[in-house]
Amino acid sequence: MIRTAAESDAVSSSKRFERFSRLVKDEIGVRLPENKRIMVESRLRRRMTQLNLGSVDDYFRYLFDDGGLVEELDVIFDAVTTNKTDFFREPDHFDILTGNILPKRLRRRKANGRTSMFKFWSAAASSGMEAYTAAMVLAQYEEQNEPFEWGILGTDINLNMLERCRAAIFDTAEIAPVPAALRTRYLMEGTGDRKGQWRVVPKLRNRTRFQKLNLLSPNCPVDRDIDVIFLRNVLIYFDAMDQATVIERMISHLAPHGHLIVGHSESMIVRQPELTQIAPAVFCKE
Repeated sequence: MIRTAAESDAVSSSKRFERFSRLVKDEIGVRLPENKRIMVESRLRRRMTQLNLGSVDDYFRYLFDDGGLVEELDVIFDAVTTNKTDFFREPDHFDILTGNILPKRLRRRKANGRTSMFKFWSAAASSGMEAYTAAMVLAQYEEQNEPFEWGILGTDINLNMLERCRAAIFDTAEIAPVPAALRTRYLMEGTGDRKGQWRVVPKLRNRTRFQKLNLLSPNCPVDRDIDVIFLRNVLIYFDAMDQATVIERMISHLAPHGHLIVGHSESMIVRQPELTQIAPAVFCKE
């Protein structure tokens, strides 16, 4: 069959998008079917303008034919990752954290004569709202009970989001879910041209750190004695094989009797025999 020039270009364009999608899937596990092409083009438009490229096909040619791929990887990952998060999202998980998991972990430490740090990992940190929510409830628990050492790690593949995490600045609409008592204690409102922006207090920022991490990378420089891992609403973007890989990796970083918490829509994904479900989307390592 003889194709017209336009048909040939369409086939080539489709193949370039398939190659781009395969790259993203292989590197970070995110699936990009053909119906995501418009979304990809929209998110890459600013970068295409910076490079004086007229179309997404020109950008793909720049990546795969002109040697631009290596320097563009972080740009690509930032563009294709979804960063939906909120303070106190799925709030029952934070109730379980401070009402069940944390007291039991602290009692066990005291009974064993241990004073090691309570470690919390937000494995898909996005803009940091999950990590800072955890910081608020841990700090409040400490104030209402007794002092204990704790620290929070947030990781993400998206460099722009990690910058937001470290800045710890959020606008009024974003902090709306934070209870008034916690807002007063743990958030500082800006003044002047910063009015309407709020920053997490230094006390919590100092106990929370963020680093870049690809959940599919075999190199995972994270401690192996984490008490609680939040891996919420990220598994849904992976296929079954990658989901299993990531969950097994999380298990390897949990302390004995540590807890893995996933999104409510992801409970059925977790089927590893090492984990026992104790509440909706909450699993304990045996």
